[in-house]
Amino acid sequence: MLVTVSSCLFTLKCTIYISHLNNAQRSNLMAVQEIKAEVFTTIPTEFLNAGKESSWGTANRPGDDVPSFLEGPSFDKNGYLWLVDIPWGRIFSISPDGDWTLRAQYDGWPNGLRIHPDTSVWVADYRRGIVKINPATGDIQDIFATKRSEGFKGCNDLFFGADGTLYFTDQGQTGLHDPNGSVYRVPSGTSRLECLIGNGPSPNGLVTNIDETALYVAMTRACEVWRVPLYPEGPTKVGLFARLPAGVGGPDGMALDEAGNLYVCHVSKGRIFAYDPHGDDFLTIDCSHIGRAVTNLAFGGDDQRDLFITVSDANTVARARMPVPGRPMYSHA
Repeated sequence: MLVTVSSCLFTLKCTIYISHLNNAQRSNLMAVQEIKAEVFTTIPTEFLNAGKESSWGTANRPGDDVPSFLEGPSFDKNGYLWLVDIPWGRIFSISPDGDWTLRAQYDGWPNGLRIHPDTSVWVADYRRGIVKINPATGDIQDIFATKRSEGFKGCNDLFFGADGTLYFTDQGQTGLHDPNGSVYRVPSGTSRLECLIGNGPSPNGLVTNIDETALYVAMTRACEVWRVPLYPEGPTKVGLFARLPAGVGGPDGMALDEAGNLYVCHVSKGRIFAYDPHGDDFLTIDCSHIGRAVTNLAFGGDDQRDLFITVSDANTVARARMPVPGRPMYSHA
């Protein structure tokens, strides 16, 4: 195939075509591009718990003042962005204009959040497992509090496949010293817990690939993203999809665009790293001027090309304009 390189291909829009090029064409075409994020909204002062101690903050951010720690952004059908505040057990929604509403507060550590097509809000809670929240009343219902009467290590994130299959990670305090974190699958229409991975060094964010034949899982303490092929009987040939820069933290929340490109937050580098379906990096989103703890992200906006990013150490949701729209969320099914 003859590839004609013009100056316009060196703009950010050229990333749309990258996944269709071979390695030689890609390397000749462009270097990794960078987009700078901007502040979309910051949590209002009245919701900040400045100077207060929380047991979550003491264990996970020792020495830091943690007035909030935002995570788990996800859009509902009305364009409202929902997210969690882990140490204070709070669920917020943010209007398209940036107005904050406290939707629920309960005794737990909500970490990941997804919205079901029936409008219920599903949360991976570090202390309580998988819970469901009524968005109108704020009532909490436990869905998976244990696995065969054993408690979880500490659930971190969750994801719904297009058919309603639920995937979630049980991270706890696992890491390279104790690679025993788990990834679970709950087939649609069942309450059957299937363990896909039981040896993960800190499994965190997760999302399926574009045709849902594989699951990407961020392994935070290993600074890796694993690719888990999906079969009814369980995974096989689990492999390394991407390796991120090492540091104090590693990969966290992830999202996919409609071309199958994977966007991975780095919890200590102040950046998002983007990889095409072959695992080649082609784009970074810089949030380091806002904060370093880039924890999670969600595509939104009228055309699904705005990427909304929780920068947790800055109590902020950032925004960046992307060249490719995001894959539609299960909540919009």
